[in-house]
Amino acid sequence: MPVLNAHSAPRFLILDGVDGCGKSTQTERLAQRLREVTGREVEHLREPGTTPVGEALRRLLLDPEVHLLPRAEMLLFLAARQTLLHERVAPALASGRWVLCERGHASTFAYQGIAGALGGAETLQACRTLVDGPVPDLELIFDLPLGLALERRGKEGDRIENQGDTYHARVAEGYRAYLEQEPRARRIDAQGSPDEVAERVWQEVVRLG
Repeated sequence: MPVLNAHSAPRFLILDGVDGCGKSTQTERLAQRLREVTGREVEHLREPGTTPVGEALRRLLLDPEVHLLPRAEMLLFLAARQTLLHERVAPALASGRWVLCERGHASTFAYQGIAGALGGAETLQACRTLVDGPVPDLELIFDLPLGLALERRGKEGDRIENQGDTYHARVAEGYRAYLEQEPRARRIDAQGSPDEVAERVWQEVVRLG
């Protein structure tokens, strides 16, 4: 198996999954472990967000009082992603930093494409043609039963989290479909302790070399 060390090339990784799957916790844990093992700086990003444009769009997209059509919602997410890739991801990689980002194309496919009924093929086509910039080396999709995800997330949520169980069940179906279509995507069993999940994540990252 490949070994990660100070000589390992910086990588761009996406950590994704249903709301409540634990991706934020695992992204922070992975960032810390990469700093310790490689000695390199690690960028921990989120989308939508991180950039001024992304944070402004995040407030709009997650506002419970805002109504958005699925296609408009998708385009706003893609605008935030395009900005993030060019303003933060590309410069970080160029300077030798690892980049970990919470959410990417898989989210758009699952939430807007499948749960939002835009269609998986149309949504992936939009992601690939409207967004340019660095392509992730690996996408880790955290898979967790919906009941456990809802329990972890809690009752109070944002506009998307409050869509209801049927919607979020379709989101989970979308992620499973994405795993079948994207060769860079890997399923991570998100059940178990944080340490157990972190080790599964680490094993996938180490395989990159």
